[in-house]
Amino acid sequence: MKILTIPDNAPYSETQRAWLNGFFAGMHSHMVHSAGSINQANARLLHILFGSQTGNSESLAHDAAAAAKSHGLVPVVKSMDEVDIQQLADMQYLLIITSTYGEGAMPDNAELLWQTANSDAAPRLEQVNYSVLALGDTSYDLFCQAGINWDNRLAELGANRVLERVDCDTDFEAAAEHWLSEVIPLLAEGAETIAVLDTAAQPAKSTYNRKNPFPAKLLVNRILTALDSSKETRHYEISIAGSGLSYEAGDALCVIPSNCPDLVAAIVQALKCSGEEDEPVNGELLTLSEALRTRFEIKLPGKELLEEIAKRSGDQTLNGLLSGDKEQLEAYLWGRDILDLLLEFPAAEFTAAEFLRLLKPLQHRAYSISSSGKAHPDSVHLTVASVRYQAHGRQHKGVCSTYLADLVDADTAVNVFFTPNNSFRVPNDDSRPIIMVGPGTGIAPFRAFLQERQFRNAAGKNWLFFGDRNAATDFIYREEIEALQSSGLLTRLDLAFSRDQAEKIYVQDKMQEHGAELYAWLEQGGYFFVCGDAYRMAKDVDQALHDIIRNHGGKTLLEAAEYVNQLKKEKRYVRDVY
Repeated sequence: MKILTIPDNAPYSETQRAWLNGFFAGMHSHMVHSAGSINQANARLLHILFGSQTGNSESLAHDAAAAAKSHGLVPVVKSMDEVDIQQLADMQYLLIITSTYGEGAMPDNAELLWQTANSDAAPRLEQVNYSVLALGDTSYDLFCQAGINWDNRLAELGANRVLERVDCDTDFEAAAEHWLSEVIPLLAEGAETIAVLDTAAQPAKSTYNRKNPFPAKLLVNRILTALDSSKETRHYEISIAGSGLSYEAGDALCVIPSNCPDLVAAIVQALKCSGEEDEPVNGELLTLSEALRTRFEIKLPGKELLEEIAKRSGDQTLNGLLSGDKEQLEAYLWGRDILDLLLEFPAAEFTAAEFLRLLKPLQHRAYSISSSGKAHPDSVHLTVASVRYQAHGRQHKGVCSTYLADLVDADTAVNVFFTPNNSFRVPNDDSRPIIMVGPGTGIAPFRAFLQERQFRNAAGKNWLFFGDRNAATDFIYREEIEALQSSGLLTRLDLAFSRDQAEKIYVQDKMQEHGAELYAWLEQGGYFFVCGDAYRMAKDVDQALHDIIRNHGGKTLLEAAEYVNQLKKEKRYVRDVY
């Protein structure tokens, strides 16, 4: 990139010429920084594309960029929805980092690029040198399927795989670090060593993370639902004062729980152990009871444990389910946990060491934050439904939801860290309308959004679709919401309480009822946000959105789909679903 200069014979004084040359030099420096700090035309660009639903893949993409810089590469990090298929075809060096959403699906921000890459019209990719890092969860049958699909499709299109794909389970850090340590030197091999200028200062990475969480204190634990509700939803406020941590509306707070002591004791008894058996766990000697309480998932059985119980018990029915129809197995496992299986199949005996080897590490739980970091810089608010149900002759409880509800008091350190969700954000343009669809605890990020809009004195219109089972018992944050409506901040509020009438009404029904106005808000540049259940609500809301655009925009099915895809590309239709 050449620096413009003023020639000596130009009609400027020496002072003017010096000022202009200095100005052009400054502009050149700014453009170099903006272009990714390239100071030579032959620098080797490394494109790092991420597909992320909750932020883990995005975080790893930036880790990859830091590693690439240390090897003289020039990294370009982009979400998959920021590139098209032709741009992908023009990339010479490429890393794909993607999670898998649900049962084998692409994350929302990867879906459009995947559709074009997987079509017959996709271009050949012979010039692309690539590797894939896949994030997943072995509790799902289609483990890391999104990453597998990308890896296979790139190879089908002629791309050169420089390193075999690495598939990561929920405890992904070590595997990801190993992949980076191998793939970055391979991609840098043969590249001309160049001087790479530092980019504009980036925010320092927090010292608090999954491996080093912040020991926060619980300030507030308040039930939001009525005592006679069929649900138990609670409001929590957790102090982060003095931590140096900050967050944005739309981010998630990750909580590292401990398991219920009663459940630990029952499992120890079912194993015919004392609980005092000393066992090595990651180089540390712990008693069986302490290991079960603080280090391992002891609710849902993993595949290895389930198969071993079937093998050791010799039970024909269970072995038949494991080798037979997947839906029948899912129906059998519904509501059952590890303790249920140990009690049902006592012939499957394990030593303490054998049992621990078959368990997965205890994982954090991520909750959509229900407060604005600007309005509440020293605390984080959560809106959590406590999971409690009776099944198979005993009471069952969710791991983290009842850890917060029952086990944490003012003296308990709640280990937490943040996961940014950069795509799920209040618009930078405060004049833009926003439409928020969040039934049940899906209201959490929208409470944060409304606090954020209020803090910023945003002029844009705000529309909330909220609902639950019954208005009398489940209208959480009712006083707050009605106050925001009275103040004019909440422009529109549409409620759908499904069990308050003979025919059930849901948020998607309310959307359809006011479809003409909803479409008008979209045409005014509005943003459409969804938070909540991925498998039913979010799918029904998506279908309703397509129907509204088709019916009130006068579009065909194909045109409505293209309209929705354009909203996604502009990040005006984003979801926080689980």
